[in-house]
Amino acid sequence: MTDNTGRTDRTDGDAGTGPGGHPRSHTAGAFDIRNFIGGLIGIYGIILVLVGLFGDQSLDKTGGVNANLWAGLIMLVGAAAFMVWARLRPIVVPEHVDAYDDDPTRPAPKRRTGGH
Repeated sequence: MTDNTGRTDRTDGDAGTGPGGHPRSHTAGAFDIRNFIGGLIGIYGIILVLVGLFGDQSLDKTGGVNANLWAGLIMLVGAAAFMVWARLRPIVVPEHVDAYDDDPTRPAPKRRTGGH
């Protein structure tokens, strides 16, 4: 079957391919490293915001600026940027990846003789 873009849509029930005969793929989702980075930066940002609001502000050491509050807010913005980036441009992971053949020009690792 051909749609108005000229692509052929295969619907022959092949489990290894998706629409158009291309291999199926899925996104990394929660396992995307940007989610972990954004989450950790966000946790530290929340802690710094809370310390900036409720803790000792030490304004005399920072020239009158609440450094913890501002650093926490900036970290929260950075964490949100990572999360939005991961949501808008997800990592696509192919369903099946062919194994690479060993390169005969690359030397193999040397095995150690002895017990270890």
